[in-house]
Amino acid sequence: MYDEISFREIEEGKSIQILHTGSYDDEPKSFELMSEFAGKLNLTRIGDFYKEIFLSNKNRTSEEKQKTILRYSLK
Repeated sequence: MYDEISFREIEEGKSIQILHTGSYDDEPKSFELMSEFAGKLNLTRIGDFYKEIFLSNKNRTSEEKQKTILRYSLK
């Protein structure tokens, strides 16, 4: 099982992120805020992929208090 684990360094370059609090279903609102902010800085999103970094345990935290970092790369 542990033979399948590998560690590697990933260089993301320029990116934008937001701390999203609440339901995962509400993430589109946070992405909209990120897009508006990037637009004000004349930055463009690279691709449709993004990263989610879960700061809360879904099984121990109420939905409205869940925290997630949402991040995507810019050019």
